[in-house]
Amino acid sequence: MVAAAAAAAEGGFGGGVEEGVGESSSPPRDAAPVPAGSGGSGGGGGARDICGQVLERLVADGHAEASDPEFRDKLVAHFGRLPHSYQLDINVDKAADVLVHQSVLAEAKDPDRRPAFYVRFLRLEDVDQAYDSDASEEGDDDGDDLSVRQDTQYTHIHEVVFSTIDKPKLLSQLSALLSDIGLNIREAHVFSTHDGYSLDVFVVDGWPIEDTDGLHKALEASILRNEGSWSGSSHSSAAERTLPFQVKGGEWEIDKRLLKMGGMVASGSCGDLYHGTYLGEDVAVKVLRAEHLNKNVWNEFTQEVYILREVQHPNVVRFIGACTKPPQFCIITEYMSGGSLYDFVHKQHNVLNLTALLKFAVDVCRGMCYLHERGIIHRDLKTANLLMDKDHVVKVADFGVARFQDQGGIMTAETGTYRWMAPEVINHQPYDNKADVFSFAIVLWELITSKIPYDTMTPLQAAVGVRQGLRPGLPKKAHPKLLDLMQRCWEADPSNRPAFPDILAELEDLLAHVQ
Repeated sequence: MVAAAAAAAEGGFGGGVEEGVGESSSPPRDAAPVPAGSGGSGGGGGARDICGQVLERLVADGHAEASDPEFRDKLVAHFGRLPHSYQLDINVDKAADVLVHQSVLAEAKDPDRRPAFYVRFLRLEDVDQAYDSDASEEGDDDGDDLSVRQDTQYTHIHEVVFSTIDKPKLLSQLSALLSDIGLNIREAHVFSTHDGYSLDVFVVDGWPIEDTDGLHKALEASILRNEGSWSGSSHSSAAERTLPFQVKGGEWEIDKRLLKMGGMVASGSCGDLYHGTYLGEDVAVKVLRAEHLNKNVWNEFTQEVYILREVQHPNVVRFIGACTKPPQFCIITEYMSGGSLYDFVHKQHNVLNLTALLKFAVDVCRGMCYLHERGIIHRDLKTANLLMDKDHVVKVADFGVARFQDQGGIMTAETGTYRWMAPEVINHQPYDNKADVFSFAIVLWELITSKIPYDTMTPLQAAVGVRQGLRPGLPKKAHPKLLDLMQRCWEADPSNRPAFPDILAELEDLLAHVQ
């Protein structure tokens, strides 16, 4: 197992497995306390008196800030900004950590200083003690710059604390800054404040000496080299924002007077999904929230309309129409009463027999074959975007980040969802429709195991692991042909992955044999 993933799994630091708008996901409330950077876990007295314990320790250690009469109120406000899991993460014996976190968060309020960061040296470790022999078994022999420097007997452990505006894909941006200068992430402790900032604590190795000034300057240089990624919160490149059409009313523009809205089915980051009826047919209505309507959300909306109106296949969700006129913007598709495969497997706890599993996989492959034949890359293939109708036919859905492969411009990195994302997409490398094949391998693994991929890790830790060769553990009782196919689909080199027509042929042959 790679070092970052091993540290996360063995340390018990695990975020929620649902991925939200801000990727700074903290450990669940019932998670065991974990050391924040340099200390041991817990502080003894629990969350209720954590401010008092920290204050007492700072006074005892002679910190001048603690003698300020207003400091306690500032301390209470600091803990109030952060989730409950932050209190669990603090080691009172290392109470000065809180001062560092306060300082970095305060610095991040200045737009010219984002991302704000702080560097310190933690300790020296024997390399043999820090890394066991199976650290190279998961594919670290490809020269990845995150690997440990093996030319010294000892490794130097540093801590880097970041703070900036919380936004989608932030954690992968921060990890890219660290990997840009050859650092390996050992631990990641990440939190989102209630007022929209992030507090991200990374324990790293790979800096060859006990040197905070040099590391600080190297990080500053890395930030300057990647300055474009900090200009805003968009996850779309300028090239992708230019679509080959303008949304104009057409035969697919619905008559709002004939649309009857029912109850809300689900809620997302920028919109809500409702059950409704249109011309007597049950429909799903995806409504954009007015308060989240900006250029990037509008681009995703128009891109989805553009693609949906071009596709028609039994295994792709059927487009009925859209409303592109203010004040309410919405997309109407057929109503999939069976819900998503994610809910079917993970929330309803269904365990699939081999025949049912293969039927679902074949449906997905048929839909993806159709899309790829038309030059469409989905870019967010996962069980949450695979919907079932009343007859349990699975259809590919949600084309908000899909695009035509020949649309022009550079394909945006980190598009999709980390747990299902191909390594070339995580690594900001050129990619094509083989990224969807990698995501399909993770979907196949989910259907076989009925588990969420990398469920002991945060999304960031999963992404760091995948870029270093980590894959979900192979299920022991799966059909050997399925295991072989799955492993070929998640090959690190996209050219070694099969195409969907070949995958479909293999699955159909296996299904015929099983039946």
